[in-house]
Amino acid sequence: MRRTFLYKMLYHLFKFLDKQFDFPGAGLFQYISFRALMAAATSLLIGIIFGKRIIKFLQKKQIGETIRDLGLEGQLQKKGTPTMGGIIILASVMLPTLLFARIENVYILLLLLSLLWCGLLGFADDYIKVFLKNKEGLKGKFKIIGQVGLGIIVGIVMYTNPYIKIREFKHKEYHEYKFEAEEKKHYVDVKSLKTTIPFIKYNELDYEELFDFLPDSLIPVAYVLLVTFIITAVSNGANITDGLDGLAAGISAIIITTLAILAYVSGNVIFADYLNIMFIPHTGEIVIFCMALVGACIGFLWYNSYPAQVFMGDTGSLSLGAVIAVLAIIIRKELLIPVLCGVFLIENLSVIIQVYYFKYTKARYGEGKRIFLMSPLHHHYQKKNIPEPKIVARFWIISLLLAIITIATLKIR
Repeated sequence: MRRTFLYKMLYHLFKFLDKQFDFPGAGLFQYISFRALMAAATSLLIGIIFGKRIIKFLQKKQIGETIRDLGLEGQLQKKGTPTMGGIIILASVMLPTLLFARIENVYILLLLLSLLWCGLLGFADDYIKVFLKNKEGLKGKFKIIGQVGLGIIVGIVMYTNPYIKIREFKHKEYHEYKFEAEEKKHYVDVKSLKTTIPFIKYNELDYEELFDFLPDSLIPVAYVLLVTFIITAVSNGANITDGLDGLAAGISAIIITTLAILAYVSGNVIFADYLNIMFIPHTGEIVIFCMALVGACIGFLWYNSYPAQVFMGDTGSLSLGAVIAVLAIIIRKELLIPVLCGVFLIENLSVIIQVYYFKYTKARYGEGKRIFLMSPLHHHYQKKNIPEPKIVARFWIISLLLAIITIATLKIR
């Protein structure tokens, strides 16, 4: 039954055609680069073609954003704009991934689970806001429970699944004679909690050594807690950033493209050896999912760019943040998140700083003071009467710069 199911996917179908009938062009589907480009194009077209229909459906059901008057320029003009637009992103990603990726790959399954898990979590929040007319949406503790639940699942799978390994040289002395080591196959795929430290020459950190002060039985717990924290933080960062037309979708597309590049070189033995980075078998398949998600974000921008015809809602922002975090964890680049996701981090910090400074000054002086005109940070610039499209474009440029720095860490050590 499993064999029949897999052959329904294009990868296996064209592999069969190429092998049995030498079908012209079928061999292209064996290349990750070709399938990734096809996935990106397909998801982009799905987003543009079916996005309009989804928006009309949301308008028909009067699924519009409730706008509170915060004194921001042009804010009230957005009243009634359909929300839950994250459905467009989710729908655009699923089909290309199922068609072009090898879905038996544990990494693909983890990413699809993360996308759907937090997509449903965000959908519940949007549903409560829109249909039940509760502006607070899903209670914060339930959001956290949902994100923690996903973090626990991802952490346990990463720690226990025998398919998830990294490739290491079996004997240290063979590092000086890499070609001999490869020729004699003195390497082995091992279970490991190693990750990558940016800007360091010997740039690998083993979490088992980091948590060496703990009893052996608690090391898995510490690792799962770390994974849970990363997923929760990045998911909430993306959620907070989703406040201006095209902001979260554009930044997410830049971040995911960068992660796709890192996944490609990490999953390719030639590039991994040339760049002297950790080789992680089977991660090349992730590139197909990444490019499908990039295409979905760009397709969504067709309707979400200023002035937006639809808002992403928590359905999209929570799932995008979670997937970005899981992607970074899978390719052992989670310590690069503060750099690559710098805009998410700054947006998050602006809220935390604003709240705690207000509480501190109120307790000490009897009157709360604020550092920013308004938080998150993008609203601070709106209060300074900077046009919304300019704020969004500048945040995109900053994200692009951070992405370049992130890729440069492959060589800068």
